[in-house]
Amino acid sequence: MGNNRYLLYGSVRYALGILRPLQDAARARGDEVAWFFDGREDEGPNELTADERRLVTVEQVRRWNPTAVFTSSNALPHFFPGVKVQTFHGFDAGKPRHIYIRPFFDLYCTTGPQDTRAFEALARRHGFFRVIETGWPKLDPFMTQLPDTLPPVRQPPVILYHSTFSPSWSAARTLHDEVRRLSRDGRWRWIVTLHPKTDPEVVAMYRALENEHLRFADDDNILDLFGQVDMMCSDTSSALSEFLLTGKPVVTFRNRRPGPQLIDIDDAADFEPAIERALSRPPELMAAIRTFADAIHPYRDGRSSERTLEAVDRFIAEGGVASLKRRPLDPWRKFKLRRRLRYWGPA
Repeated sequence: MGNNRYLLYGSVRYALGILRPLQDAARARGDEVAWFFDGREDEGPNELTADERRLVTVEQVRRWNPTAVFTSSNALPHFFPGVKVQTFHGFDAGKPRHIYIRPFFDLYCTTGPQDTRAFEALARRHGFFRVIETGWPKLDPFMTQLPDTLPPVRQPPVILYHSTFSPSWSAARTLHDEVRRLSRDGRWRWIVTLHPKTDPEVVAMYRALENEHLRFADDDNILDLFGQVDMMCSDTSSALSEFLLTGKPVVTFRNRRPGPQLIDIDDAADFEPAIERALSRPPELMAAIRTFADAIHPYRDGRSSERTLEAVDRFIAEGGVASLKRRPLDPWRKFKLRRRLRYWGPA
C-alpha cells in the first residue's frame, strides 16, 4: 500500500512486544509508523530504539494525522484522528473479554473463531464497530519459529511455572512449597517467571528458590521461554492460552475457566501427579489442546500483522467510520482520558 500513517498506542512496556510486529509489517509496505505512550517513562518509551518514532503530545498526534491507531489497551483517546483498532493484550483468562465492549473502537481484530463469534454477535447488536478476524500480531515471530511436529519430552523434563498477579487468581503462594520441594531432587528442571505486577514479596519468595534445578527468569517476553520447556504450570493467566498454541500440556490450579485442554487441580497435593500426567502426554489431552488452539488462534503462518493492516484497508474501503452507527457517549471514561493526557481541545 504505502503512504499510510499508523500510530501504535501503549500504556505499559508489554505493548512493545504486542505492537512491534505491526510496525515491521507496516514498514515493509512502505507506510509510516509512530508510537504514543500515556504511561510512565520507564514503562515503554525509554525502550524505543533510535529508528522508532515517538510522538509525545496530543497536538503532535493530531498534526501527524494517522490513518489508524492500534492499541492493545482497553481504551484510547477518542480525540485522536484515524480508525481506532483494538488488537488485544492477551487471550481471555478468567472472563470472556467480549463483555468489555467500550465505545472507543471502530474495528476489533479478533484472534480466532472463538472470539470472532462473540464479537460479531455484539457488532450486529450495537452497530458502532466492525469485527474482522486476523490472528494476533504479537504471535507472528513466535509462530514462524514453531516446529512442524511436537518435539519429544526432554530428559530431564523442563517445566515452566508462571503465575498471574491478581491475589484472588494467583496460585503462587499456595504452590510455593510444592515448587520448592519438587525443584530439589533434580527429577525435573524448572524455569519460574511471574507477571510483572506480582507482589514483590512473592517475587522474592520465588527468587529464593533458585538452585541448580530451578532458574528464575526475568525475560520480558514469556514467549521466548516456551521453546525451552516441555509443559507449563499456572493458574488463571492468559499466557497459558499462548502456551497451548505450542501443543504442549498445561497444569492449572483452580483455573476460572477450566476445560479438557487443561489438567486443572484444586488441591496442592495433586500438583505432582498432575505434572506426571501432563508429561505422559495422554492422547485425549493432546487432542483437546489442538482443538482449543484452533479455536483461539488457527493461524500458523506468522502473518497476522499483515492481515490486521489489510483489515484496516478493507474497513476504510467499505465506508470506514461513516458506515457505522454513532458510538455511545461514555462521558466519564472520555473525561478521564482527557484528564490523563491533559487535553481539553476539540475531538
